[in-house]
Amino acid sequence: MKPSPSNAGTPDDRATVEASSGQALMESAQAWARRAERSADGSLQAWLHCASDAYRALAADERTSADAAALATRAAAEVLSRVLHQHPDAWSPGRVRIGEVRFHVELRDVSPDLRPPLRIRRAQDVSMDAFDGERHSRPGFGVPVAVLPLRWDAEPLHRLAPRSGVFRNLTAWIEPDASQPDAAPRLVFADPLKLDALSIGAHRFPLARDTSAGYAWGMEVSKLERLGLWGLIGGRQIGQRAGLYLLEDYDPGKRPLVMIHGLGSNPLIWSRLSNAVWGADDLRARFQIWQVVYQTDAPLLVARLRLQDYLDAAWRELDPKGERKARAGTVLIGHSMGGVVSRLLCAHSGDALWNAAFLVPPASLRASAEDLALIQRIFSFHPYPGVSRAVFLAAPHRGSPSAATLPGRVTRDLVGRRAVEVHALRRIALANPEAIRPELRAVFEQGWINSITTLQAEQPVRRAAEALLPAPGIAYNTIAGVQPGRRMKSDGVVPLESALIPGAESSLVVESGHRVHEHPLAVAEVLRILRGAGAH
Repeated sequence: MKPSPSNAGTPDDRATVEASSGQALMESAQAWARRAERSADGSLQAWLHCASDAYRALAADERTSADAAALATRAAAEVLSRVLHQHPDAWSPGRVRIGEVRFHVELRDVSPDLRPPLRIRRAQDVSMDAFDGERHSRPGFGVPVAVLPLRWDAEPLHRLAPRSGVFRNLTAWIEPDASQPDAAPRLVFADPLKLDALSIGAHRFPLARDTSAGYAWGMEVSKLERLGLWGLIGGRQIGQRAGLYLLEDYDPGKRPLVMIHGLGSNPLIWSRLSNAVWGADDLRARFQIWQVVYQTDAPLLVARLRLQDYLDAAWRELDPKGERKARAGTVLIGHSMGGVVSRLLCAHSGDALWNAAFLVPPASLRASAEDLALIQRIFSFHPYPGVSRAVFLAAPHRGSPSAATLPGRVTRDLVGRRAVEVHALRRIALANPEAIRPELRAVFEQGWINSITTLQAEQPVRRAAEALLPAPGIAYNTIAGVQPGRRMKSDGVVPLESALIPGAESSLVVESGHRVHEHPLAVAEVLRILRGAGAH
């Protein structure tokens, strides 16, 4: 019975009306669900009606809101299962018609880098093999989905967006049109990290989310893994992708976590660590993940200079005035050669490296201004501004004997010598042979200097670089692997004594091969370090 006009406005009566309305809407939604379960051809339309009525019930009565939210989420999952099966690609905002079913697609609080048309998969349908089965998710309202752009070769909105494609983890649900009851419902896709909860009436519903699926799906289709080794032996494609990339929208208040891969490798090696950071609420709130792609055939000091330039280019675009909080507190994480590069980004070179290669000061060399300026930048540097910590994993700080073995020599001879920096050094050596240290003269004149040669334990410049530790104020940690049964303690590539250096805030040794960055204990150790990094 409806309340009489004289008392319809009292709180108790309004609650009675809302409860009655909420119950009626829930009964209608449940009826649509039963019809959908019995139906074959009409199940999509029935699930849309179910989701719409359940959504309306969310605002009507607090006593039915939990059941309504669960039913609305289930119905949205059923809708997505059907529409994504029939229409997996080319999703864009606007009107969609599948058979006789009509609805509108809305992208809400979504990254501007995620440009339609889009490919969409339910998160639960994405394999977690890349993360060894580890999925990070949170239950709640809506259906987590993974989203990738349809065209991976499209130009990104800016040069810091990954060339291989932006990925995001969104949450989807069905909303009826409140202004037009008979209008087509909306299929909403929203970023649950920006829109943490949905407010409906007086109620607040935390959104479900999955922080793993987008990256896992992106790894399935990325070309980076096969390009990494090819880039080591001279392939051009990895060089065309070289640079620093943001794996999430830039946040001026979060500290950059810059991940640097090693020799012949690529940023995909950081998948398990990235997944773990995104899956930890406290770390995700403090850090943003940046990854570097670089051509690893370049000599060690050239690689350091290029990474410095990549960081400079990123800050020019993100914070040209240098005012943002993110500028301070950068953490570098490097594996193998990437660990050595990270250490050199934290160090003062002084004259040590120049004197290890040259017998005269720069002003005494016969060279063009461009060549001389470039060579000075390679051999003389300061700690990169804003870096407060570094973590080195399986890094050959004292060189690697494998670079001098037969396989190492073969690889060394295959590695390309196209680096413009090497050509500049060669021109200077040919014009000033008396200025080059005798043990390096032939190497410089012939241009036989690359990433392999500069990791050899006895290489003079590498020996000088070994003494360059992070500057005061920059904390650092080491993680190393040791394979059991070896006569010399080593991860199979880097000796333990080369991976551990003095002054580290902590040093962890795990039973592992050279891919120590994937070891669960190493990942847990990096998370521990990051949680304690607030004081630096």
